[in-house]
Amino acid sequence: MIAPTTRRLTVAQALVAFLAHQYTERDGVRRRLIGATWGIFGHGNVAGLGQALLESQDAMPYLQGRNEQAMVHAAVGYARQSDRLSAQAVTTSIGPGATNLVTGAALATVNRLPVLLLPGDTFATRPAEPVLQQLEVAYAGDVSVNDALRPVSRYFDRVGRPEALIPAALQAMRVLADPVETGAVTLALPQDVQAEAYDWPEEFFADRVWHVTRPQPDAGALAEAVHAIRSAERPLLVAGGGVHHSEAEDALRAFADATGIPVASTQAGKGSLRYDHPADVGGIGHTGTATADALAREADLIIGVGTRYTDFTTASATLFAHPGVRFVNLNIASFDSHKLGAHSLIADARAGLEALSRELGGHRVERAYEEAYGAAKAEWERMVDTAYLTGAEDARPSQTQVLGLLDATVGDDDVIINAAGSLPGDLHKLWRARSRRQYHLEYGYSCMGYEIPAAIGVRMATPDRPVWSLVGDGTYLMMPTEIVTAVQEGININLVLIQNHGYASIGGLSEETGAERFGTAYRFRAKDGTYTGEPLPVDLAANAASLGMDVIRAATVAELRAALSAARASDRPTCVYVETETADTVPGAPAAQAWWDVPVAETATREAALLAREEYDHQAAGRRRHL
Repeated sequence: MIAPTTRRLTVAQALVAFLAHQYTERDGVRRRLIGATWGIFGHGNVAGLGQALLESQDAMPYLQGRNEQAMVHAAVGYARQSDRLSAQAVTTSIGPGATNLVTGAALATVNRLPVLLLPGDTFATRPAEPVLQQLEVAYAGDVSVNDALRPVSRYFDRVGRPEALIPAALQAMRVLADPVETGAVTLALPQDVQAEAYDWPEEFFADRVWHVTRPQPDAGALAEAVHAIRSAERPLLVAGGGVHHSEAEDALRAFADATGIPVASTQAGKGSLRYDHPADVGGIGHTGTATADALAREADLIIGVGTRYTDFTTASATLFAHPGVRFVNLNIASFDSHKLGAHSLIADARAGLEALSRELGGHRVERAYEEAYGAAKAEWERMVDTAYLTGAEDARPSQTQVLGLLDATVGDDDVIINAAGSLPGDLHKLWRARSRRQYHLEYGYSCMGYEIPAAIGVRMATPDRPVWSLVGDGTYLMMPTEIVTAVQEGININLVLIQNHGYASIGGLSEETGAERFGTAYRFRAKDGTYTGEPLPVDLAANAASLGMDVIRAATVAELRAALSAARASDRPTCVYVETETADTVPGAPAAQAWWDVPVAETATREAALLAREEYDHQAAGRRRHL
């Protein structure tokens, strides 16, 4: 009997070698599952994974980050731009390095995007306790700070023995490659175990391909969905992020061309159809267009494709107002397909749309319906033109004018990235998406600080596409650190930094809910506790320049137009800094077309809150349960 071949490596060395041989395959195309590893080293990973990565640079590229949360954001941007078929790993030290991963992990899991987290952990053998940065828990000796990652991870394991790495690593890859299960995956690695040697079977390091299948819809469920669509007079399709993840854009366009059914999009689904396709009616929900939201209120059938129906999409359960409205949900995840009391069609988005088109056999909505939403779409586009008008060339631009000038600058292949503040609302309503991955909005977790590191990840996934990170001053102050990484690695990203001296989005929400913009502006504080009207003398452009970016300041519409063109032509990371007029002084984007539930105090002493509560009660009365 011949003994199996083994290789003696440390746990960290074995893990890196294993990751370098993992692949995904869909539609005959193979990709690296783990394309690179981000890392910040400290005790807990410097002598383990750090040493292993040093030895394996040809097989596993290493990327140096500046902030642990930002490294996860960069990896998430990479995964999304890669259609979830390729991901990146992130390694940190124990203690604060590990806990800094929690926000990024939550973002990845909420958005169903794969990222592998490899935080260092305290000693498994416990030679001395407590060690530096160890959390002592009186009731449990096996708890560390890494346990904070459990609720925000789709899979979590602590590798307490070398041989335990084999099943843990295989389970981690399974989850990362599964479009239903995917999200953040955490393998906590005790620092002593990382450095321990073991005789690994050679099979552990063989190429392993994780096949990403396209599940087909059940015949009976498909027949019922087709019947529902044929019976509907005013159907509306809601395209979610699953359309992009499954590369179903062509199938959706063919479905819309054949049926004439209008297509609205969530933040994650925007760009599923080009903005100028006759059936594209724009964003839906609280940040949606007037066209899409009006159709949603009157629709007797909603066809959800790859959407999880967040409260922004449903306008907090007030948008789908037709008394007899029903839902057909095409989703690869059973959990999402059953929402809103829907008829469930569990399948890959592309496979499901192709099956629906085939079975509908030329069925088409009434011509009058197409003409009506076509006219409404044309009217909305005229409103967008008005919002984008640049006005006087020597005037300070508004935020919507910034978007208009950017729209005139970019090409079809450019990628626009945003996550938080007032920009998501303006972008969802106004941006004219021209290609399937141009519109990159992280609005599942809406995490301030996402945009700059995500731009690095997107650029790494698609190095031939110009990338624009759009941030306000509040978001910029959260996490500008990865500018240094972009400069160091020569990753050419463009940053549009919009200065409006405060948290504009939350300021507006605060005013609407009776909190009178309290705590949302950057102003001098007087000795009596009040704030003056003068903004703080903060120079964020100088800050970006100090971190290594080329910076172009634009004070007027004309200067901004020239600055955006110069940034796009540059081969270095470039920041365009512009101070905008506020929404109070310059007409901007059309107002929200649907409600969003943010509870207002039932009792208050100030009139603003009392009036806000009256409006809240009025809007909340329109909520309904779809059963």
